[in-house]
Amino acid sequence: MARRWEADPSALFVKRLGKSAAELGNSKDEDDCPDIWQLSSGDVVVIGRDLTDHYRSHLPSGVTVGPDERLVVIPGNLLSAAKEDIPDA
Repeated sequence: MARRWEADPSALFVKRLGKSAAELGNSKDEDDCPDIWQLSSGDVVVIGRDLTDHYRSHLPSGVTVGPDERLVVIPGNLLSAAKEDIPDA
């Protein structure tokens, strides 16, 4: 069965959504940088801590993580700072 949505691996990074982790005090250097970016396809990249294995057995009913997907965690203030850059649906 074909998926209704598939990530486009040819899409390029266009712009950061919100502020950098360093600006928000969530990172002390460039090697430790959760981030949110818009791609040229309109999709969004989230860079965060991979906690898939930890949360897999704690997922709410109806929530799944596919074999080629990862569950990442980012600081709440990083998402809040991106709010003004995310268009309303």
